[in-house]
Amino acid sequence: MTTTSFEFPGRWVEGVALVLGPVLMLAGVLLRVDVDAFFPGQLAAFAGNPGRMTASYSAFAAGNVLLWPAVIALVRRVWPARPRWALWGGVMVLSGLFARVFHAGVDHLAFQLVDVRGVEAARTVIADSYGAFHVFHSLSIAIFFGWIVLAVGAWRAGVLGTVRSIALASVSALPIGVLKGTWPMSIVATACLCVALVPLGVRVLRDGPAPRWWAYPLTLVLGAVAVLSGTLG
Repeated sequence: MTTTSFEFPGRWVEGVALVLGPVLMLAGVLLRVDVDAFFPGQLAAFAGNPGRMTASYSAFAAGNVLLWPAVIALVRRVWPARPRWALWGGVMVLSGLFARVFHAGVDHLAFQLVDVRGVEAARTVIADSYGAFHVFHSLSIAIFFGWIVLAVGAWRAGVLGTVRSIALASVSALPIGVLKGTWPMSIVATACLCVALVPLGVRVLRDGPAPRWWAYPLTLVLGAVAVLSGTLG
C-alpha cells in the first residue's frame, strides 16, 4: 500500500499565520491604546468612533484565529524532542483560543447594542451580565498556563532560544474576557508574541520552494475581499 506524507495545515498556512497572527493582535491593541480599558469606556469609544473600534477588535480577533495554525506549527517542531510539553502546551493554548473567539462574539453583540439601543442601555446590559457563567470561561485558565508550558517545551526542544521562549511565556499575561481594552500588559504581551513567533514564521516561509504563480493574485483578491467585507459590514 502506498502512503504519502501530509502535514496539516501546511508550510505556507503555518508561515503566514506565524507572521500575521501576532502582528494583527498587536495592531488591534494599539488601535485602542488611548481608550479607557474598562468596558464602559470601550462602549463609549465605539459610539464616538465605530470605524476605529471595529477595526481594532476585528484585527485582534482575526489575529487570534490565525494563531491556531501558528500554534500547530510550533507544536510540530517541539514534538520530536519534547512530546509531552508539545501536547499539553498545544492543547491548552488552542483551547484558550476558543475562549477568546467566544469573547469576540460577545464584544460584537455589545457593540451592536450601542447601535441599536444606545451607550447607556448597552452599558447596563453588559454590567448586569458581566461575569455570568459560560462553559468557555473555564478555558481562560488553560491559555494562561498553556503559553508557559509551550514556551518551556520550545526552549527545552531548542526550537526557540531563551529570549524568545521567555517572550512566548509572557503572552500568558494578555488579558482575556469581554470588552478588554488595552492595558500596559496587552501591549507587552502582544509585542512578545511577535518577538517569539514572527521570526519563526519568516524562517518557515523561506524554508522551501516558492508557491505557484497563482497564489499571489489569489492572496491579493482574498485580502481585498476581506477588507471590503469588513468595511461594508
